[in-house]
Amino acid sequence: MTSSLSKLSNVLFRKKTFEGGSHLNSQMKRCLTILDVMFIAIGHMIGAGIYVLTGSVVRNQAGPAIILSFIFSGFAALLSAFSYAEFGARFPRAGSAYTYSYVGMGEIWAFVVGWTVPLEYMIGNAAVARSWSGYFDSLVYKSVSNWTLEHVGHLSDGEGFFAKYPDFLAFVLLFLVAVAVAMGSKFSANVNTSFVVLNLAVLAFVIVCGFTYADFSLWSGNYPDGTSKFFPYGIQGAVSGASTCFFAYIGFEALATAGEEAKNPHRTIPLATFSSLAIISVLYVLMGASLTLMVPYDQIDPDAAFAAAFEMKGATVAKVIMSVGALAGMLNNLVTGAFALPRAVYAMADDGLIFGWFGVINSRTKTPLNATIAFTILNAILALVFDLEALVDFMSIGTLLAYSMVSVCVVILRHEPQLIDGSETEYDDGGNLKSWVPFRGFWHKFSEGISIRCAVGTLIFGYVCLAIPFKTGIFSNPGGIILLIIGAVCSLTAFILILGHEQNKSTTTYKVPFVPFLPCLGLLINVFMMVYLNLMTWIRLFVWLVIGIVIYVCYGIRHSKEAKKLNRVASSHMSVLKNGDSKVH
Repeated sequence: MTSSLSKLSNVLFRKKTFEGGSHLNSQMKRCLTILDVMFIAIGHMIGAGIYVLTGSVVRNQAGPAIILSFIFSGFAALLSAFSYAEFGARFPRAGSAYTYSYVGMGEIWAFVVGWTVPLEYMIGNAAVARSWSGYFDSLVYKSVSNWTLEHVGHLSDGEGFFAKYPDFLAFVLLFLVAVAVAMGSKFSANVNTSFVVLNLAVLAFVIVCGFTYADFSLWSGNYPDGTSKFFPYGIQGAVSGASTCFFAYIGFEALATAGEEAKNPHRTIPLATFSSLAIISVLYVLMGASLTLMVPYDQIDPDAAFAAAFEMKGATVAKVIMSVGALAGMLNNLVTGAFALPRAVYAMADDGLIFGWFGVINSRTKTPLNATIAFTILNAILALVFDLEALVDFMSIGTLLAYSMVSVCVVILRHEPQLIDGSETEYDDGGNLKSWVPFRGFWHKFSEGISIRCAVGTLIFGYVCLAIPFKTGIFSNPGGIILLIIGAVCSLTAFILILGHEQNKSTTTYKVPFVPFLPCLGLLINVFMMVYLNLMTWIRLFVWLVIGIVIYVCYGIRHSKEAKKLNRVASSHMSVLKNGDSKVH
């Protein structure tokens, strides 16, 4: 029984390894510059969110303090970006978080992350396609939807998962974007760059135009009832707004899927990551400032904030330009989403965990054409017939799960022994317990790496215990107090144990500073936000994972290339032993 469990554990937690410089080998063409990769991230972050999310947060959560909300949420995104930058430079592969989890945590965890990320991209792309279609429809006075309802009819009453009517415009749009992406990485990067430049120009115009109407009295002093004009919802409102604004930064991780196509990825990925986040953060803060200085926060239309604000000021030209920017921004989202989705699928197929057909690279375009075609069809069907509003939260949990796993992997890999440069047998002190750690004798009984994994697992458990009382508001309840105490004790104990491990020193590419402080802080924020998601989102995740695990058990375990590599090594060792025995006899 023990032997069977040990074998199962070895299978589920086997890690992906790279020999020498094999992590740089790729069937794809390395043709993307820093600017190309940076614009992939910017294009995925700038979209409908900057035009819609800003107004909603200003009106309902933060008021003018939204600029602080964007700063807080930008810092939270930066914590996860540090980890992505290290792994993107260290292991520049198309799989992004999936590959990083494979290297750091093992095959089963990699599959869990890899299985959720494609669905996140599919739902996101379909939702943006429907948003683009709806926005365009509103500009042409609902002529598209009215024609569809008149000539095709209703799909549903709009209350369930099915949309009120089939969205043929979104369906066609996804195929057009897929054609551009399938024509080659450089071509799709150029298309994306064109839309990013257009969108940045529109945003610059909107910011400048907004500041020409600035009234700084809207920020200073108090209203007659004593409410602060800058903090109408208090500091709590700014913090609450930050949790919502965080999702405006989701998308920077898309650039990590370009790791196999980036020139000099060791330098390109970190620079593109931090540059894109810096540019987006400045834009978000300036957009929030220009909006709240134009009109009082309580007069802002949460659904069309900037357009309505310019209309109130009589700036018709600015309103029209805003519409162009919104359409360009959503196209940015679609192009980068369509770029990232097949690469996330290709990485899993290339490792043998899902059907190998998805891992075929087209010889002419050097892109994962099969994955692009198959998932564009699924994407287009989603956009055609489903009302995706109920599924949008699923995007959040997939992203947060990936962010959390990457932070965990940084902590674990940083505390594992690494070969000393120039040696094939000598390892550094990574993972060794420091002399001041209590119960060192107890931990030495376990195999290498168990103590750091136990510490990280306990840390996550502690974070969950801390988050639940905040989510449910049961601070005064004895159960809530007990959870807080358990969470605090577990988190503190686990963090001290992590600090008690030596870090390895051999990584020569970009490294996250202040480990384990920054990754653990990023993990805390991600865990809190996952706990705040509703129960139905978790149920959907569970169902989706069950489907994935069935595929993994029936196909992935047997076809895993990492398993085949380990079997070859084992066979080689057996041959050496047999040859040695025969010589002795």
